[in-house]
Amino acid sequence: MKRRTAQWVGAGNRDGREGSADGTARDGVNDREGEPRWERRLGRGDVAVVAAARAGLRRFLVHWGAPGRAETAELLTSELVTNALVHTDGGAVVNATLSGGPVAFAKGRLRVEVRDTLPRRPVLRVPAARSSDADPFGDGDAYDVEPAATSGRGLLLVHCLADRWGVHVHGAGKAVWFELDAEDH
Repeated sequence: MKRRTAQWVGAGNRDGREGSADGTARDGVNDREGEPRWERRLGRGDVAVVAAARAGLRRFLVHWGAPGRAETAELLTSELVTNALVHTDGGAVVNATLSGGPVAFAKGRLRVEVRDTLPRRPVLRVPAARSSDADPFGDGDAYDVEPAATSGRGLLLVHCLADRWGVHVHGAGKAVWFELDAEDH
């Protein structure tokens, strides 16, 4: 089984892009920097747009990756978007980027970031039987999820299914991100 890694990154914005300033939801594909990029800005507390974000990402990844990889990306994006909209007071911006040059749309590495307005990083909830990976940041913030709970496992899914993931703090909040390679190793 491949090792999943988590990363906590300090202050600073990775690419400085925040999406549109008017707060409206929008879809867009942009390869301005030579890498295919999809972005969607989501309104405050509007959990109904989670399905629209999944659909936009699905269109962006139509020819990307091995069977099942795009569906995994949709699931993880859905979890991060839902967390951002449910647990913060503002909207969210979803950015998906494919790296890898001319073959990026088919075989590139996917990075999805979900930015929100709350600088507090999320807490990974783990099943009662903790493993050595239960606290990926090493700061004691991981805690058990009740077996009968109907929520609280989204970040655990990201931890288990993404090739890499982490949290990046920026001036107005944070970005929770994950990466998937086109092929499962």
